[in-house]
Amino acid sequence: MAPNTPKQLPSLAPFPEAEWRAHLMPEEWAACLDAWIALVEANLSLSPQRFAQALASDEYLAAFVTSYTRQLALLSPDVDSFGDVEKSKTLKKSVFFLINRLLDSKPPPEALLKWTFLADFAKAYGKGLSNNPLANLWRKSSEALALPLGNFKSRLTKDLEAGLKGKPAEVEQTLKRLNHLLYASPDTAIFFMSGSDFLDALISCYKLMNPPLRKAIVSTIYLCLITLTEGEKPRFSQLIDQLYSLQAAAEAHKAGPTNVNDSLVAELVTATPLLKQVRDRIDQSGTGSARAKPIISSLEGFRKPNATRPKRIVKRKINKGKKAVTADTEHGHGSGPVNIHLISLVSQVQDLFSDLGSAFIVKLLDEYNEDVEVVISHLLEDSLPPHLNGLDRTEALPETASNESHIPHFSPRATPPLAPTRRNIYDDDEFDQLAVSTSRLHFGRKDADKTADDILKDRSTAPNTAAILAALAAFDSDDDERDDTYDAADVGGAVDANNTDELRDQRSEMDEAKDEVLFRAWKMNNALFGRDAPTRRGKERASLKQETGMTDEAIEGWGIMLSRDPRRLRRLEAKMSSFSGQQNQLAPTSWRADSGTEGTDGSDVDGGNRGRGGFRGRGRGMGGRGIGGRGRGGGSSVAGPPGQDTDKARERKDQSKGRVANHNRRDQRARKVARAGFPG
Repeated sequence: MAPNTPKQLPSLAPFPEAEWRAHLMPEEWAACLDAWIALVEANLSLSPQRFAQALASDEYLAAFVTSYTRQLALLSPDVDSFGDVEKSKTLKKSVFFLINRLLDSKPPPEALLKWTFLADFAKAYGKGLSNNPLANLWRKSSEALALPLGNFKSRLTKDLEAGLKGKPAEVEQTLKRLNHLLYASPDTAIFFMSGSDFLDALISCYKLMNPPLRKAIVSTIYLCLITLTEGEKPRFSQLIDQLYSLQAAAEAHKAGPTNVNDSLVAELVTATPLLKQVRDRIDQSGTGSARAKPIISSLEGFRKPNATRPKRIVKRKINKGKKAVTADTEHGHGSGPVNIHLISLVSQVQDLFSDLGSAFIVKLLDEYNEDVEVVISHLLEDSLPPHLNGLDRTEALPETASNESHIPHFSPRATPPLAPTRRNIYDDDEFDQLAVSTSRLHFGRKDADKTADDILKDRSTAPNTAAILAALAAFDSDDDERDDTYDAADVGGAVDANNTDELRDQRSEMDEAKDEVLFRAWKMNNALFGRDAPTRRGKERASLKQETGMTDEAIEGWGIMLSRDPRRLRRLEAKMSSFSGQQNQLAPTSWRADSGTEGTDGSDVDGGNRGRGGFRGRGRGMGGRGIGGRGRGGGSSVAGPPGQDTDKARERKDQSKGRVANHNRRDQRARKVARAGFPG
């Protein structure tokens, strides 16, 4: 290398990610920031020729710029620096100038022509700073920039048309990142709106039921369309063509089976101010209004009913009363607000000099360190210094000065109470005065060798007998009165003397009587317990209320509970049955003659025909098989009272015995008696 060849600057290391930055110590990170700032400023100070040579030979320069811009774009909105605020601002400013110089170079580095870097640059520095560099890039290197953006547009269009077969989550993140570039660079939006393939792909992808993706698609279309109206030469003709494409898509969606309000156009014209802004900008330009008004009116018809765009939240700056401290307001004097302590001092001076203004007295207090006595002394002696003696003595403080107090260190505070001193009955005793004899001092228990018996035998500390007798004499046994706390008369009737078993029995009988009346009414007509108005106004209900003394609600509740409790119903039926256990008349059980004829059936009061043999006698004989035996007769009995029927019954019995009697049994008994030797 020749001796006059300038030395090459050290390469810039790529900016680390957040995970790597977390492992660096604060001192190390501060050293890294200093190194980057120094190297970036050194590259900016190079001449155009040397800068071009450094850019051609140092590939890490573009790598540092892209990595730093990416990390700057990833910062959250509430974090605007990397550690040290001042160094971060300096580095951000230096990198911005470095990016401008890199984009102005011919040709720009390929890494800076990718859409990812351009989107991060637009997000990190905003539209205000990134708009001009991006516009210059399109003006100077449009051909070099169109190639990578065209490839990206083709890939994104295919991903949008893939729908569910593609990767909707990645498409959503790509659109959100691209929107920053579309917002900052109108030329980029015009490039994406050239042709209808990109817009058709967005309309096709909107059919997916993915709310975050749909929101990103609406934002992308709005930014692409609204940027066609910006710039020195707005492209209203291209904008109107795209609006017609949207109208055709909305009409096709409306003709389908899906909901009309679920289309992309309905969401676009409802959630964004696209149509209003387009109409206003076309009216301001004065061109293209003839073609624009019909299509805008047609798209207005797709607006969702009863849907309004959410209002934009405007952060209003709240006046907290903070301002810079000046010489006049440093101690609460002058034109600033005066605290209460100073106002009290002013009032003390005005008690003696009522003609002096409060502002003049404040200046005197400020001169003499708020010493009221010194101020009064100088006023009495008329010995004020010249710079105070020539002031207006009637000057008063503003009204707010006497009513507000904004300086907390001058506000009066209550004097904290002194710490309390502990006192007890042993203060200033002989121990405190060190006048006690050492013979009375001991450690631990006194007389530790003594037992309980020794202590009981020691009568030196026993009470005096005279004292005990005096205490007994002073005791009056009449003072111990009977405790009448719980007497009924003393506690105001708190104890119920009438709550006896007799009253409880009476209440039980009354309840049983009510149940009996209600149950009888229930058995006769359970509709009497209905809850309708006609039933309540009926005579039966009125008589039932009068008889039981119960209200309509109580009667209806009794009926409802009875219908829900079958066991209670059975218990009341058993208790309230018609048989009361009293029998006033006994039916006769003796035989009575039949009032009918002999041949009639069932004429006997006692049961009539009782089978084939009629009534059996009391002997061992069987019932006859004659007319009475077959049950055809009146069922007369031979044991009945004398009469015609009884005699006939006896005759039939004798006839039957002579024909079918047990003669074998009679003969057998006769032989048994003969063997025994008894006379036959």
